[in-house]
Amino acid sequence: MKTLLQTLFFLLLVTQICSAQWYQQTGGTTLNLNSVSFYDSNNGMIVGDSGIILGTTNGGINWIVLPPNGNNNNLYSVHYKSGNWTAVGSEGTIIRNGNLQTSGTTNWLLGVWFTDTNNGWAVGDDQTNPAELILRTTNGGTIWTQQSSGTTYCWLTGVCFTDSNNGWAVGRLHLGGGVIFRTTNGGTTWASQVSLGLNGISFTDSNTGWTVGDWESIWKTTNGGIDWILQYSGNQWLGLGSVSFTDVNKGTAVGDFGKILRTTNGGTNWIGQNSGTTNGLSSVFFIDSLNGWAVGVSGTILHTTNGGVSFVEEQEIDEIPTEFLLSQNYPNPFNPSTKIKYSVPQSSQVQIKVFDVLGNEIETLVNEEKPVGTFELNWYAENLPSGVYFYQLKAGSFIETKKMVLIR
Repeated sequence: MKTLLQTLFFLLLVTQICSAQWYQQTGGTTLNLNSVSFYDSNNGMIVGDSGIILGTTNGGINWIVLPPNGNNNNLYSVHYKSGNWTAVGSEGTIIRNGNLQTSGTTNWLLGVWFTDTNNGWAVGDDQTNPAELILRTTNGGTIWTQQSSGTTYCWLTGVCFTDSNNGWAVGRLHLGGGVIFRTTNGGTTWASQVSLGLNGISFTDSNTGWTVGDWESIWKTTNGGIDWILQYSGNQWLGLGSVSFTDVNKGTAVGDFGKILRTTNGGTNWIGQNSGTTNGLSSVFFIDSLNGWAVGVSGTILHTTNGGVSFVEEQEIDEIPTEFLLSQNYPNPFNPSTKIKYSVPQSSQVQIKVFDVLGNEIETLVNEEKPVGTFELNWYAENLPSGVYFYQLKAGSFIETKKMVLIR
């Protein structure tokens, strides 16, 4: 009996934490979801086909279907900024905080972006010309006026601004290939840049940005788009539809068949993550380096709270520590997994992060309140290249860093 009780006690102490890179949330729909945007870590919006609009006020724990207000046109893009959300779609549809606005067009709108409460842009396809379609508002959408790049035979799928002057729009030529436009005066004039065949775009400042598209390609610029450098290229039959960067180092791209790629060093390395789905992903949005959402076909909604890190298992060991301790990982060198043991003598907010030799953050393994105890985690680094890495424990004022070596 005593042995049985000891065994049960040990099983209660053991916790398997599947820091699942991405886990599914329920939106209550099987319609295709085309775009996601968050105002902060709690308040977010998703839009999709047949005018579906989903809203959350608790980070996606619950998604509520909002009234369509008479609109059943497909919605292709949403942007949540300064407490206001705006969605755009087919037939010139523009919805601001649940209310229909007058766009002045019946053509398709595929992308939208606001820099503040009043200043916003919507882009799409002027099928009557045919040419790109660019709309601008300076009063929160009460009035939308048309802008033009002077280019015909193209449509625009995405738009991004870093301030009220500097912005980029990406899209495709009707005859094949892609196009990027840039403005430095709020859209009064637009200049054509390199043609790549693109779907999504993200800039962290007026110089540094990324765009994604066909062939699972990812391109980067460090001079505002004058030059674009190919960072990644995958399957020629598949594409990436969206990219989101929170700073110059950390970004995520998503695409066909549940593809998710993550970088923590500005795109020098892109590492595949397990999305847990083969459904196509159309949009990704990160509110900070850890918290992100991705949406796609058949009502797919994915969420991560740790930047989509690789699989981590953790167990609590039946030891009562008297001091903070970070042990050397074992085995070391390792391939592809290693164990890291640490001790917490008092309840503390604990962070364990992995860095490369340049100091770039690779993954967050632990980021939560921990009770008194000794813990051992098993880290799987199958997607990382060989090299020297550092892991660091922070708990209160305690900080310790150790080195480990991954050998393929």
